[in-house]
Amino acid sequence: MKVYLLAIYLIAMQIMSATNIAAATVTTTHTASIDIHVTDDDGNKIIMQKPAQRIVSLAPHITELLFAAGGGARIVGAVRYSDYPTAAKRIPQIGDANQIDLERIITLKPDLLVVWQHGNPERQLEQLRKLGIPLFYSAPRKLNDIPDSIVRLGQLMNTNQEAQKSATQLKQSLIQLTKTYKNTHQNNVPIRVFYQIWHQPLYTLSEQHIVNDAIRLCGGENVFAKQKTIAPSVSIESVLLANPEAIFVNGDNDQVKERIKFWQRYPALSAVQYANLLNVEGDLLSRPSPRMIAGTAQLCEKLEQARQRRDRVMRINNIQKNN
Repeated sequence: MKVYLLAIYLIAMQIMSATNIAAATVTTTHTASIDIHVTDDDGNKIIMQKPAQRIVSLAPHITELLFAAGGGARIVGAVRYSDYPTAAKRIPQIGDANQIDLERIITLKPDLLVVWQHGNPERQLEQLRKLGIPLFYSAPRKLNDIPDSIVRLGQLMNTNQEAQKSATQLKQSLIQLTKTYKNTHQNNVPIRVFYQIWHQPLYTLSEQHIVNDAIRLCGGENVFAKQKTIAPSVSIESVLLANPEAIFVNGDNDQVKERIKFWQRYPALSAVQYANLLNVEGDLLSRPSPRMIAGTAQLCEKLEQARQRRDRVMRINNIQKNN
């Protein structure tokens, strides 16, 4: 079900026009009261007279970011599947990605709404805007945007110390991952990847999605990176034509087995020939949250193994051709 909702989220996002994420600027001025100025991921300036105390999170990844920024106890409402960390499961639910309970949100008296850019119903968000509740749009598109988001959310809550600590740890992890796989990038041909997020119909992700940044960091090449929408629908024929050298599928254990079995029906695919039909734990890469750094490490490890299998098969094939 989580994977289904992920697909719904991403498909909904592609309907909206893509926007460039403005660089974040965060400043604080001290007057008689604290004025907090933060720029969100849609380039909007959020101005608050005092730190947020009652926050509603409208996406699971946002709930995780708020906890990482030191504001878990301030979340008074969250959407369905906000299940990490464990404490998030106790937060009152106010709907899901497709339908939010406006009346419930109003009764919670939030002083800040953090929403998934283009991932929540625009009609309902417009109604919330009319209530005068500050909205912060969250849409990390690069891995480095994750720690940056934590810093800005910490600024909105005046939990700067904890937010900076979390962000610094994540940045260090990213630096280490980059160092680990830098030589791999320089000395090897990138491995072509098809990242499947839904099966019927087939959906994947373009370079507009943060998963593409993870694939790139790991020395992979997204075969559908140049698609115009963030979560394009693709045909089986187009996958066969792209001939990826590794295929990642999502889902629970049974779904993963079923989807791997599906691609095994096409023995001419390089990914099948190299035994590179793979999966990564869904939530680790489906949410642009702090856990995505761990998901990227897992992705890198699997892609490195896939690269080794590819190179081994190619060497064997070359030897056989020359004999």
